[in-house]
Amino acid sequence: MTNRVVQGRMVTAERLAELIEGESPMEADDIEDADRECPDCGGDVITVDYMPSVTELVTGYKCQECDWSTTDR
Repeated sequence: MTNRVVQGRMVTAERLAELIEGESPMEADDIEDADRECPDCGGDVITVDYMPSVTELVTGYKCQECDWSTTDR
């Protein structure tokens, strides 16, 4: 698994998914660059695919600089 710096802290894919979702995921894939800028601050956005439940796969997006995040739901 890859780790990335998000808002000054090193995070794993599981922790990134938790920051986006608000609770721990069942499983999370590697963190990747999202090739987009944050709409709030213009910072770099990263993405992670994760499973919040057995029947759902979500792609989450999180700015590395500020609190902005969203999902593909």
